[in-house]
Amino acid sequence: MFDIPRTEESKFTSWYYSTDRKLLGCILALIFVGMLCVVSAGSVQALRKGWEWYYFLQKMIPFYIVGLGTLFVASMLNKKWVLGISGLNVAVCFLLLIWTVINPVASHGSERWAVIGGIQLMPSDIMKPGLVVMTAWFLSKMHELYGKDIFFNPNAWRPNWISWWTFLVPFAIILLILFQQPDIGTTLLFMAVVGVMLFLAGLPKKIWVPALGIFGSVGFLAFLFVPHVHRRILAFFQPLDPSSQVGLSVNAIRQGGLFGMGDEAFAKESLPDAHTDFIFAAIAEDWGAIVACGLLVLFLIVIRRLTVAAMSARDLFVFYSVGGATALFGCQACINLATTLGLMPPKGMTLPFISSGGSSFLGYCLLFGMILAIIREDKWK
Repeated sequence: MFDIPRTEESKFTSWYYSTDRKLLGCILALIFVGMLCVVSAGSVQALRKGWEWYYFLQKMIPFYIVGLGTLFVASMLNKKWVLGISGLNVAVCFLLLIWTVINPVASHGSERWAVIGGIQLMPSDIMKPGLVVMTAWFLSKMHELYGKDIFFNPNAWRPNWISWWTFLVPFAIILLILFQQPDIGTTLLFMAVVGVMLFLAGLPKKIWVPALGIFGSVGFLAFLFVPHVHRRILAFFQPLDPSSQVGLSVNAIRQGGLFGMGDEAFAKESLPDAHTDFIFAAIAEDWGAIVACGLLVLFLIVIRRLTVAAMSARDLFVFYSVGGATALFGCQACINLATTLGLMPPKGMTLPFISSGGSSFLGYCLLFGMILAIIREDKWK
């Protein structure tokens, strides 16, 4: 980052020197790579569908502008503002999720979209930052009210403004809506992230097995009652079909070699979702394994910075927030990469900051903006 002279009169300078600039720099690097991928893979997809080559770039530009603005503005907030915005984020997205039940908009076999002012958004993607931060606030508040034993303290289970029912009932409703859309990937992701946060809060070992059982039951019910999940799981245990999306993805990564195929790359022309779910395959084929591994290193650096920030946090709320953000970012990246490499059935999940997708981009910009803000305040207060 640039070396800016420090003056007491400059609020921007104060923000600059107190912000985790390495984490911010890595996020901006991921965003820049994502823009290049939208031009590279997105242009081929647009031409294949008979649109102008810049169709997806033009579609994403408003999201890039709003997202980057959100990232920087949110990173300058204090804890009070972060909590207020997170609460509003969850409330609005919760209503939009209910709206997807009342007035569903289908796309790619799932009714997970809401149309606002002619713009199609995915409420579950935009809700992710609020879910992490408000869960962190809830857990820290529970410890403040009920002490260390928040899981077996009888008072924590009595109907009250702050009790387990305050959190579990709305969260269960969110999961039920996601399951019926159906958006099984996001359902399991939300459960995994909240599960990690509960583990950080001291979830007793005797609850681990029932919790894992509930997690597995959701996947099993999806296998039984959701047709596309049933087909994908059965196909996963069959020999890999070279003509399938996963087959094309694995072949693209394999033939990309160390330095990529450049203009000779053809996976982007064959993969319907090369600019979204399978963006990593397009990167590996186009630019090669060295660049693809460099991107993975960048993801690992972000996860490491978040982990270090969580472990050094002085405020329990900051610890849970940063830990939850680490779990969300890491789990979603791992799910996308595992799908691309054929290690698990496709989940329809984007690669954070890289894949083309406005809702996901806005959600992660808000999340990391708020995480940068609370890390800064915790460090300098």
